[in-house]
Amino acid sequence: MLKKVKEEKYEFVIDTMQMFLKPSVEAMWAMKAMEHAEVYFNASKQNLIDLSDLDILCSVDPKFLKLTPHDDNIYKTFREEFPDLKVDKLDEDQLKSPEAKQKWRPFCEKFKGVVEDYSFGTLLRLDHGGEYSEENSILVTRIQFYAIELSRNREGLNDCIRSKYKPRPKNQ
Repeated sequence: MLKKVKEEKYEFVIDTMQMFLKPSVEAMWAMKAMEHAEVYFNASKQNLIDLSDLDILCSVDPKFLKLTPHDDNIYKTFREEFPDLKVDKLDEDQLKSPEAKQKWRPFCEKFKGVVEDYSFGTLLRLDHGGEYSEENSILVTRIQFYAIELSRNREGLNDCIRSKYKPRPKNQ
């Protein structure tokens, strides 16, 4: 199975460059993307500082949350290229319609070789005020996730998460 995942991963990277995902590949990446989403929203992870058993968005003021070493560049470039995109509530067409793909593709490619795993599949919440769920999640590239979540963090949209959701209790 590991070999198949590696083959699918390679196929995925090629397909994401073209911004088209095969349904079977998208399903496999959805599992991996869910792990990433849980770390960002609700899960535990060891980092340079001990973030184990902390819910990142639920525990840290999102305005001060650093997602990558390139946050400033990602946010600046995103807002230059998508100045009117409202990131509070998104729909699939804003990210995956043929017209949207034509706009997103050049943006994403600017981060090739800059942001690690920029083209990997990552779950994104459609509505900033909700948690990850089947209805409120969409699979996007990692750089799209960073661009939108950085905007939500810096523009104060994710502030509601801290009051609405509480960190999960530490597992003993």
